Amino acid sequence: MGEQQPMSRVKKQAINKSLPKHWPWFKIILLIFLLLFVFFFHSTIHQLHGIVAKTYESSNIKHQRSLSTLLKKKQPVNILLMGTDTGELGRTDRGRTDSIMLLTLNPQKEQVTLISIPRDIMISIVGYEKYFPQKLNAAYAFGSTGATIKTMEAYLNVPIDGYALVNMGGLEKMVNNVGGIKIKSPLSFRYSQETAHDHGPNLYRFHKDSSNYEHSDDDGKTWSATRTSLTGDAALAFSRMRYDDPNGDYGRQQRQRIVLEALLKQATRPNVVFNQKMMDSLSQSIRTDITFNQLLYLLQGYGTTKNNIQTEHMQGKTDAFQSGDTMVNYEKVPESEKERITNVIRKQLNLSPAETGTTYGGQLPSQQPKTMVTSKKKS
Repeated sequence: MGEQQPMSRVKKQAINKSLPKHWPWFKIILLIFLLLFVFFFHSTIHQLHGIVAKTYESSNIKHQRSLSTLLKKKQPVNILLMGTDTGELGRTDRGRTDSIMLLTLNPQKEQVTLISIPRDIMISIVGYEKYFPQKLNAAYAFGSTGATIKTMEAYLNVPIDGYALVNMGGLEKMVNNVGGIKIKSPLSFRYSQETAHDHGPNLYRFHKDSSNYEHSDDDGKTWSATRTSLTGDAALAFSRMRYDDPNGDYGRQQRQRIVLEALLKQATRPNVVFNQKMMDSLSQSIRTDITFNQLLYLLQGYGTTKNNIQTEHMQGKTDAFQSGDTMVNYEKVPESEKERITNVIRKQLNLSPAETGTTYGGQLPSQQPKTMVTSKKKS
């Protein structure tokens, strides 16, 4: 076989004539755009890496499963979400977890399951059993995120692969940085951020089955024009009200899920994720043991789950524990309800059904509560 001959001058001229005269300039412009894109992408990723590094805080426990392995294989994962009052309305202590949820992401089903857990459940905190009885929201005050994770795992017999903790001030900033959120209120109510009741300054008015709301600075004497997109402060008011809800804390949990669902849909858009203000508010307001590389896997492989969000809650009843002259209300969850929630989560994690966890999470000390008085009042 003969040696390949170089392209003839005639062929080269024919090809050159077929190309537009501005082709060299087009190539230069294309190259500039490519370089700018690479620079922007590299700068953004570098910036995001720095932000995530600021939010990272180890739970100081060994998880039952490797989150990195699960994410690489695009397997379902279970994340514990906790909200605290720290950082809002003058609170600066570590505090207790005001809200507790389990977020299960299943990329095969393209589905998110968001389950509210009553914060007042009577619990034996793993590692702090001698202080039994305690409420679940005290686990964070006793042993931070690690104690909360271990207690929840023992209580429900489900693995927890990571956590995210956000303070109330952070929620306000995030809602503002996504440009507000739209929700539909499940009931009509008024709520003041200053008094925690239906009167006072900084008063909001919400309407059942509507996204409309109004705001007043003078205890309802005058109201703003009707608005439909919640600001950060309005989102806090909507999610914090408890005493005037006929379902008590369960009603508040429902409204918290509504806010979080709306925020998840807004916050996972690329133009929001890479927004400088959003990144800054995340670094100041969130703590998580999810690393930068794990976050990238979540963004790449689990993004479609936000389009199908299923919400649940664990239902208990209020019991009162009497110790001397002191009466404390706790939530007690029937074993049948615990079993139901356990298997809702396990099904979403593609795990076989199993018996729910221990009655109180951690082991019981030798001395147990002496008197339990059942209350008909819902908390």
